[in-house]
Amino acid sequence: MRPHASLGRVLDDLGGTLLDLVLGDSDRPGGIGGVAIHDPLDEPALPQHALMLGVGLADPGEVVRQLRTLARHDAAGLVLRAPVTVTAAITAAVEETGVALLSLARGASWAQLAAMLRSLLAEGDVGDAQPEMLAGLPSGDLFAVANAIGALIDAPVTIEDRRSRVLAFSGRQDEADPSRVETILGRQVPERFSRMLADRGVFRELYRSDRPVYVDRPPESPDGFKIPRVAVAVRAGDEILGSIWAAVREPLTPDRTQALCDAARLVALHLLRVRAGADVERRLRADLVSTALEGGAAAREALSRLGLADQPVVVLALAVLDSAGLRAEDAEIATERQRLADGLAMHLSAVHPRCAAALVGDTAYGLVPVTRDADGERRALRIAKDFLDRVGDRVRAVVGIGPVARSAAELPEARDSADRALRVLRSGSGPGRRVASLADVHVEALLLELQDLVAARGDRPTGPVARLLDYDEQHHAHLVETLRAWLDAFGDVIAASAAVHVHPNTFRYRLRRLAEVGGFDMTDPEARFAAMLQLRVVAPPPS
Repeated sequence: MRPHASLGRVLDDLGGTLLDLVLGDSDRPGGIGGVAIHDPLDEPALPQHALMLGVGLADPGEVVRQLRTLARHDAAGLVLRAPVTVTAAITAAVEETGVALLSLARGASWAQLAAMLRSLLAEGDVGDAQPEMLAGLPSGDLFAVANAIGALIDAPVTIEDRRSRVLAFSGRQDEADPSRVETILGRQVPERFSRMLADRGVFRELYRSDRPVYVDRPPESPDGFKIPRVAVAVRAGDEILGSIWAAVREPLTPDRTQALCDAARLVALHLLRVRAGADVERRLRADLVSTALEGGAAAREALSRLGLADQPVVVLALAVLDSAGLRAEDAEIATERQRLADGLAMHLSAVHPRCAAALVGDTAYGLVPVTRDADGERRALRIAKDFLDRVGDRVRAVVGIGPVARSAAELPEARDSADRALRVLRSGSGPGRRVASLADVHVEALLLELQDLVAARGDRPTGPVARLLDYDEQHHAHLVETLRAWLDAFGDVIAASAAVHVHPNTFRYRLRRLAEVGGFDMTDPEARFAAMLQLRVVAPPPS
């Protein structure tokens, strides 16, 4: 695994804008192993040397208790919302436990902080090799690149994509103006500033030129835009990958202008490496998840590389449906599957830092670690429902949940259970359901499997059902429909007749006819069960 960033490195990159050290040692040995979010209702499942985001923590007594809990898990630090009330008990707890106490700036969201921290820590990297270097910097480490550029031109720098989203930023952002701080906190250039730059033709000039563009502060600039900018486009051939923006108080010297041009070419290499690395990582993760789910000798090694060795996990199986509720094979659905699989991976990483998710075939699988004494299946149901609620109704998706697999040997069975539940949801046999475990839809799963067996053998309806089908075909009657409605209504003629939209007397007449034509004994429970089973399995109703 790549070494994770140290607490000092995190403070160097995010300090002054997002994070500040309140108490503790930022130079403690060892890197941060992951990010966790405080949940007062759930037992923490922390990676090694975790940085805990203390969402909602403010009471000094609770902070002390949390510090002691984190110390037992060998955590690196605890982040609280500023301003932090420091009491003697909190100071003593920090000194005793060695867990650093940090503060998150007002106006910054916890989601922004979590996203930036995970970018810095490169969580989810499943590669074994050390990162390759580009111009002396770790390949794809845009924060390191931004800091290097900032040092070269002596200005705070941001690296942005084509949509003005902040990919990375250097230190010293507190030297810039309020608009830059707002941009960093939101990881996006605010719309009013983007509109102002577009109206002035800045983007048009930026993307037409390979030289830096100086952007002076206009008299009518929005509040907060107080320091001029210099920007240069980042290109790979004719493709615009993004841009570099520096907050400067005067135009750059010729030497620094050339340095910024050279930096743009370096950033292009890193951005291309990030793009290629994401594809490679996605394929590698899919291979590891698939190997783990198949079981066998290689499953344990795959789980180890995913960070899930010797830990119980729950399997989630996610599928995308087309507008008709059936699987589609066109390119648009394939793209939607990958997008949704990436969304599931991001959602699960917020739940637990060691979750793994990947698209295998047309199904996205997630592996969610759980504690040995917890109800993992119920927790996975909550996670899946929350994810689909966030996705909304724009994309029709369903999730099957498997039981807890306590070892690599149990994973194939857990996957099979998740797939069986997913198949029921895909078939529409569980109307209104978007998430289900096998226990929720076991009967429906068995019926689908019986239909497979009947289809494989080529079985046809027999007995009364066969005679009724033949009669309906020859006389254009509705006796099978009548029998099906009567069985579904448990013999309630009024309800059954309403279901097929006929008068109860007409329905009673049809019942007498089907008993005569089919030789069907309506009082025999075995005959009723046999007819119901044939109608559901051997001669299912049209879709």
